[in-house]
Amino acid sequence: MRQRSSAKRAQRKFRMAGREVEMNVVSLIDIFAILVFYLLVNALAVEVLPSPNSLQLPKSIVKEEPKQTPVIVVSKNDILVDNVRVMSTSDASATDSTFLPDLKAELLRAPLLRVDGGDATSVTRGDVNIMADKAIPYEVLKKVMATCTEARFAKISLAVIEKHGGTP
Repeated sequence: MRQRSSAKRAQRKFRMAGREVEMNVVSLIDIFAILVFYLLVNALAVEVLPSPNSLQLPKSIVKEEPKQTPVIVVSKNDILVDNVRVMSTSDASATDSTFLPDLKAELLRAPLLRVDGGDATSVTRGDVNIMADKAIPYEVLKKVMATCTEARFAKISLAVIEKHGGTP
């Protein structure tokens, strides 16, 4: 009996070896298409800060890349938050207070985030980038940075152009 079953098994294998196995490649094509789409989307997810032609940024050495954050542009004429005009630079310099109420009202639109490792009351709005023309007086920049602090931004970064060949 044992010889019969092994002989039948050998005959079955011999018959199956002669057949061609069909393979459905449609699902493989779908997987590769999804993979290519994912790689393209992630390869193009590079942050590019707006660079208005009216600004001339100072030069500096870059140690780390900026994160995706709100951007405050301080040009010779206007102060913008994410390309929305908030107030004029002349109004900002004429303001007597240490922070700018119009700018603070716009910055308060950013959501509050919980601080890692802090208690339940530790909240911040995260990071903010400031792009200012190098001709802007320090007094105006100081008011803009104080306003960011008033709006509870934890990290304030000033955008500059990297200078090659310099030392930190």
